[in-house]
Amino acid sequence: MTTAAHGTLVGFAGFTRALAESGMPVTPDATDTYVRALGELDIGDPVQVYWAGRATLCRDPDDLPRYDAAFRSWFGGAVPSVSRTRGQRTRTARIAALTRTPGPVDGTGEDAPQLQVAATDTEMLRHRDIAELTPAERAHLTEMLTRLRPRPPVRAAARRRPSRAGQVDARRTLRAMLAAGGEAVRPVRHRRATRPRRVVLLIDVSGSMAPYADALLRFAHVVTRYHPGGTEVFSLGTRMTRLSRALRARDPEHALAAAARTVPDWAGGTRLGDTLRAFLDRWGRRGLARGAVVVIFSDGWERGDAVLLGEQLAQLRRLAHAVLWVNPHAGHAGYEPIQSGISVALPHIDRLLAGHSLATLETLLEEVHRA
Repeated sequence: MTTAAHGTLVGFAGFTRALAESGMPVTPDATDTYVRALGELDIGDPVQVYWAGRATLCRDPDDLPRYDAAFRSWFGGAVPSVSRTRGQRTRTARIAALTRTPGPVDGTGEDAPQLQVAATDTEMLRHRDIAELTPAERAHLTEMLTRLRPRPPVRAAARRRPSRAGQVDARRTLRAMLAAGGEAVRPVRHRRATRPRRVVLLIDVSGSMAPYADALLRFAHVVTRYHPGGTEVFSLGTRMTRLSRALRARDPEHALAAAARTVPDWAGGTRLGDTLRAFLDRWGRRGLARGAVVVIFSDGWERGDAVLLGEQLAQLRRLAHAVLWVNPHAGHAGYEPIQSGISVALPHIDRLLAGHSLATLETLLEEVHRA
């Protein structure tokens, strides 16, 4: 590849940044795939450029309108239309039920009640307790977890970026006036840019959390895949284990298998105070927890010293931007935070959230983003 061609391909990365600013979840892997795909195509053909980006950058049907608008704004001209072969029928997406219900499907609409039941079952599954699911329901929940679209929290950056609203950029405005021969021009404005804030997930893998551990690790895998450079995952038990590298694998089954091989105390005891102290001594005070959003997944059953846990949480709160505690039992009716770990943690955390269902995990993602 020539130097000019390489520079042209690198310039297309700016288009992916424009997509990210429009709200699309564009990962570094998708950007790399897009640039490599353009290297195999004729980048002078707008149709090929359009379909290369649509095939590699769009993950969800809701992304298509944003992609089309960004493509028109960035490259100009009309968006290539989808051409159908004569006689080709449009496929209709249907929601499959968890348990297939026998019944006639003859094209007369008699299968509509079955589809309605399927949608109802899927919605009910979002609110079911993960610990009470059957193997078939767990398999469907695994598929639903992969459809989550996490949005990382953001923080203000030191640099500023051009903007239509905001403070007047005196330097650029003066340059524009000089270029116009000293005539008055429209003021150039800028605003403070933002950067993703680090997210740290601490997951209790003790025996009391065993019914939720698999789903929580899959949830952590989704968050890590969407923000690999700013997400750190650790397991809590009788010792602290870093799982970030294992969960960066693309395939969730391979990632969870690697994480399981890494954790030596799976389904063992719980010593939250000791493990948090190990986290702070080795990683937290060295920068990993500074300004981060820390999420602790645990039911709060502490077999160690509860006073030590309170001391470590107080230090963690002074380092982190926000500390959220997710307790699967907090979503049950009549729950009282009487466990030794929860009672000493409440003064040092920002929110106590439930994490027993897919719906509560979706709420957690919104809390992390707003943090």
